[in-house]
Amino acid sequence: MDREQHELQFLGFCGILKESYKIVLQWRKIFSQITLALILPLSFVFLAHFQISQVLFFRILNKEDQLSYTDIHTRDYARLKHSISSQWAGFWLFKAAYFTLSLVLLLLSTAAVVYTIAAAYAAKPISFKKVMSVVPRVWKRLMITFIWSFAIVLVYNVLAVGLIVLWIVLLGFSPVGIVFVIACLIAYLVGFVYIGIIWHLASVVSVLEEIYGIKALKKGRNLIKGKTGVAVGCFVLFGVAFAGIELLFENFVVFGFAGGLAVRIGVGILCFLLLFKVILFGLVVQTVIYFVCKSYHHENIDKPSLSEHLEGYFGHYVQLKSSRDVQLGEVHV
Repeated sequence: MDREQHELQFLGFCGILKESYKIVLQWRKIFSQITLALILPLSFVFLAHFQISQVLFFRILNKEDQLSYTDIHTRDYARLKHSISSQWAGFWLFKAAYFTLSLVLLLLSTAAVVYTIAAAYAAKPISFKKVMSVVPRVWKRLMITFIWSFAIVLVYNVLAVGLIVLWIVLLGFSPVGIVFVIACLIAYLVGFVYIGIIWHLASVVSVLEEIYGIKALKKGRNLIKGKTGVAVGCFVLFGVAFAGIELLFENFVVFGFAGGLAVRIGVGILCFLLLFKVILFGLVVQTVIYFVCKSYHHENIDKPSLSEHLEGYFGHYVQLKSSRDVQLGEVHV
C-alpha cells in the first residue's frame, strides 16, 4: 500500500477499488499462492454445492412422487417412506458439511488476505509460509466474531419475519397491509446490508486489533460512521457479482436451460474463474475499507508499531499502537 494512511480518508468508491486493484497487482505472487491454497477450494466448494444439492433434491422429489402413487398399506410404501427420510437426513447433513467447510475456508482466506495487506502496509517481508503460519493463530478470533454476527442476524430475521406475519394477520392483504409489507422488506434489506458491512469490517478488526467478538462488531460499527455510503456501494457491488455468478451457474450448468454439455462445461469454468477473482478482490477491498475508516477517524497506525504487532503472532503478543496514542482506538489529544 503506497499511500500514507492520512491520505486514505479521501478515497471514495472508485478510489478504494483502484487502490485494491493496485495492491493485488503489486503483491500478485503472494495473492496467487493464497488463492491456490484457500480461495480456489472455497470457490469449488461453493459451486459444487449447487450441483450436488440439485441432484440430491430431485432424487427426493422423485421418491416422493412415487410415494404419492403407492398404497399406504403396502410394504413398498414403508420402504419408500424410510428411503425418503434417509435421503432428507443425507441432504441436510450435506448442507451442514458444506456450510462448515465453506465457513472455515472463508475465515482462513480472510485471515491470510488481511495479514498480507497489513504486512505490506508495514513494509514487512512477506512469504506464503509466514502468512499460512499466522492464519491458524487468528482463526479462532474470526470464528467468535462470526458466531456473534450469526446470532445477531438470526435474531434480526426472527424479529423481521414475526413483525411481517403479525401485520399480515392484523390487516390481511389490504392496500395498507401490502404497502407496509413492502416498506418492511425494504427496511429489512437495508438493515441486512448494514449488518453485513459491520461483520466484514469486524473481521478485519479481529485480525489486526486486540479485540474480537461483540467488541469487534461494536468497533466496526463505530469505524463505518462517515464512510457508510462508500462501504454500502462496495458491499452491493460484490453482492450483485456473487448473485450474477450464482444465477449464471444455476441456469446454464445446474439446470442446463441452454446449450449442451460443451456449453455447461464452458460456463462452469467461466463461473469458477470469475468467482475466485471476486472473492479475492472482495477480501482485499474490505481490508482497504478498514484502513480508509481508520484514516477518516484519525486513528493513524504507526508502521513500526504495526510491524511489532504482526511479529507478535510469532511470539509474545504485542498490542498495536497508534502513531499518536498507545492504543489502536481513538486518538486522545
